[in-house]
Amino acid sequence: MSLTSFNASAREPRRKVTTLSILEKKQRHERLTCLTAYDYASARLVDECGIDMILVGDSLSQVVLGQDNTMAVTVEEMLHHTRAVRRAVQSALVIADMPYGSYQVNDDQGVANGIRFVKESGAEAVKLEGGEKRIGLVHRLLDAEVPVMGHIGLTPQSLHTMGGYKVQGKSLPAVEQLMRDAVALDRAGVFSIVLEGIPREVAAMITAEVKAPTIGIGAGPECDGQVLVFHDILNLTFSPPAKFVRQYADAAALVRGAVSAFKTDVETGAYPSEAESYHLPKETQGALAEITERKRAMKR
Repeated sequence: MSLTSFNASAREPRRKVTTLSILEKKQRHERLTCLTAYDYASARLVDECGIDMILVGDSLSQVVLGQDNTMAVTVEEMLHHTRAVRRAVQSALVIADMPYGSYQVNDDQGVANGIRFVKESGAEAVKLEGGEKRIGLVHRLLDAEVPVMGHIGLTPQSLHTMGGYKVQGKSLPAVEQLMRDAVALDRAGVFSIVLEGIPREVAAMITAEVKAPTIGIGAGPECDGQVLVFHDILNLTFSPPAKFVRQYADAAALVRGAVSAFKTDVETGAYPSEAESYHLPKETQGALAEITERKRAMKR
């Protein structure tokens, strides 16, 4: 248990990022930034650094809950973590990933769950995977006032049909399908499109073709913005990183060092020190000493 609390009011306010301001940044040819976050502390740090968008990704399933893939995470788990993130964020646009099974059955299910993410968790948009086959759902979500981020290319919820985490869009027919997917999502009104695991040449073509900003992850530098997983950039995933991941710090080493030092200090008696201990007021100490002395006298 910690006696330290965050003081959210102490932060210097920034302009709130909205779906409209995301679109405007593309029009001004300004690069967009996006990171995942799954709890209050990480979301607060990401927001304080001025990141445009925070995605509460279904990668929660793997990097936080220890599952083998993204498909195991539930709607309730995603709602729980999105609420925590939303409490921390003042400026970034908070996007909730709609997990596997929350929209695949039918569009009614997808709309109902999309509304839950906005109403119950405070998300300002949702992300869903798929291109042309999701257009009906995109329209219905937008009709329900739920902004949508699209996601095409390597879509982790299609892991089994894709035969693993493989780069998509390598053949001419596959490139044509990606283009159709992107254009369809753009025309349907998504405010951005995640392009994951596709050749940079294809991502460049899509970015030039659509009005919606493209957010790349393993899709090259021509995208309008980039997204990475919070745990990946900090070396907190305990597995070899994907080719596109750049590690910006080794938080695993930092945490191991801190935990090991704590263990040593406790075992040797170095922690807690006198300065880290609380004491009774002098008058209470005197009264307690008298009581203790009386008890000793009674035993004699």
